[in-house]
Amino acid sequence: MSKALTAGAVGGVALAVYEWIMHGMIMGNTYANIASFRQDGNPMWFPIIAILMGLAAGVLFGKTRTMWAHGPKGGATFGMWLGLIGGIGAFYQPLTISGFPYYLSWCWFGITLLGWVVYGAVAGAMYKSAGE
Repeated sequence: MSKALTAGAVGGVALAVYEWIMHGMIMGNTYANIASFRQDGNPMWFPIIAILMGLAAGVLFGKTRTMWAHGPKGGATFGMWLGLIGGIGAFYQPLTISGFPYYLSWCWFGITLLGWVVYGAVAGAMYKSAGE
C-alpha cells in the first residue's frame, strides 16, 4: 500500500503541475474572458485536489497493478482509461450549463485525458513491484 500511495502522491504532484500549466498559464486568459468563471477562488485548492485524486488513483493502480505493463508505459495506459472516464465527465457536465462555450468542453476533455496519461506515466515509473 505504501508503494501505491507514494506513486499516487508523486503522480498527483505531477498532475497538479500539469493542471497549473494547462489551466493557469495556457487557458487562464480564456477563463478570465468568460464572465461566469469566478476569479476569486483560493488557488491552493487546485493542487490539493489534484494530489488527493492522485492518491485515490494510486490505490486503484496498486490494486490493479498486474493488469498493466511495467513502468511508465503501463502507467500511461492506466492513466488513459482514467482520463477517458474523467474526460467524458469534463466534456458532458459543462454542456448542461446554459451559455457554456462548446469548444471549452472539448478543451477540458483533452486536457483531462492528457493529464491522466501524464499522471499514469509518472505513477508507473514510481511504482516498483517485486518483479520490477
